Amino acid sequence: IFPETDTQRIIVELFIVPVVVAFSITDDDKYRWKTVKPRVIMLGHSVDKRTFTKDIALSIDLQISRLNMKALHAFFASKRFYLPKTFPDKLHYTTATTTPNTTTTFNQEPAYQELIFSGIQPTGIPHLGNYLGAISNWVSLQGTDTTRKKNLYSIVDLHALTLPQDPDILRGSKKKMATILIACGIDPRKSVIFEQSKVPEHAELAWILNCITPFGELTRMTHWKSKLHLDKNVKSPQDIESTTGLCLGLFSYPVLQAADIMLYKATHVPVGDDQMQHLELARNIAKKFNKAFHPIFPLPKPILVSGSRIMSLRQPTQKMSKSDTSDYNRINLTDSPAEIALKVKKCTTDSFKGISYDPTERPAISNLISIYAAAKGNSTTIEDVIAEHKDSDIVHFKDALTAIIVARLVPIQKEIERLENEMGYIEKVLDEGAESARVIAEQSLREVQRVVGLR
Repeated sequence: IFPETDTQRIIVELFIVPVVVAFSITDDDKYRWKTVKPRVIMLGHSVDKRTFTKDIALSIDLQISRLNMKALHAFFASKRFYLPKTFPDKLHYTTATTTPNTTTTFNQEPAYQELIFSGIQPTGIPHLGNYLGAISNWVSLQGTDTTRKKNLYSIVDLHALTLPQDPDILRGSKKKMATILIACGIDPRKSVIFEQSKVPEHAELAWILNCITPFGELTRMTHWKSKLHLDKNVKSPQDIESTTGLCLGLFSYPVLQAADIMLYKATHVPVGDDQMQHLELARNIAKKFNKAFHPIFPLPKPILVSGSRIMSLRQPTQKMSKSDTSDYNRINLTDSPAEIALKVKKCTTDSFKGISYDPTERPAISNLISIYAAAKGNSTTIEDVIAEHKDSDIVHFKDALTAIIVARLVPIQKEIERLENEMGYIEKVLDEGAESARVIAEQSLREVQRVVGLR
């Protein structure tokens, strides 16, 4: 069903003899007929009437000025074509095929082109965990096809505003992030790289989704609960005062995340296990919207990041983070070899002898083993690392780990340095990316506006 202002446009596909007519039901329920030029849809493409065959699916356009369901059901019944009882609420538009003797299924899930979406905040320099856990995975998902860009990677600057930002620093950070992404291997010829705020449809769709998202679902988000627990006096949203620093943006940003994904009708989202709750919320919001209005959004599926999560160097039970107050908890992609060596040397280990992997009893050394395996690449496993260093002590293992990390990051750092001298190219990539993203976003938002009654 495609609502258009005060009219609902319904497309029904039937396997019948090639005769195409259009009719409308007027206010007095009289049928008004007119002959139209035959329009045939086969495998999603309009074809000339000369290609008519017996088993082609035809498209009948029904323009109904005032939808009178009783009259509509009666009309189709008179023609021996019975509509589902739930019509039109459960009617899905499906592409016809030319398979003989096929019955049209009205509540079949619509088909969507594969599209991958992910985003990264521009605040701070990406660290080794970002690269090994997300960015390198984005690179591998690009494939070799340059004819259709099916990957959208957004620099989500609107999300950065949930915490206070220096405007000048934020402006520079966005270009810096784009530079790093390209240096890491994100190819603008294969993927769309763009700034979230340059596509205003993100914010408008987020508001529409905010209006249908249950308050209780957001209160159960782990990230929000962790923020509440930072202040022992805060037990619920009712206890929040202006002095706590908690704002509505921190509470509702998962809805903006859902809008980021749904705006492009993304079918897949690369996530780590700690982000599954956010993706599940996006799926729930998409289900709720599809049920309340019209099924226009796919339910995005996760692309789970392989390998172990990269943890903090000094607090191995916590995830490595750009926002950590101590720079020694992480290895930034721009750290020099000397800085990397110092951070690895000072990182937390334990008093046990030898190298063994046990995240429960030896979380610190297990984290270093995970970093070693991920940084070395070439499908290196935890077992491979342990076998390679079965006779090493922690000092020698740290030296080897430093060498592996430096070897992985130095080529990226050289490319970053080269691209920083080509800011015109970076700006062009971002501008063209925003244009490409907005083509999809505008179309999706118009569709949403129609079904909710804003257009």
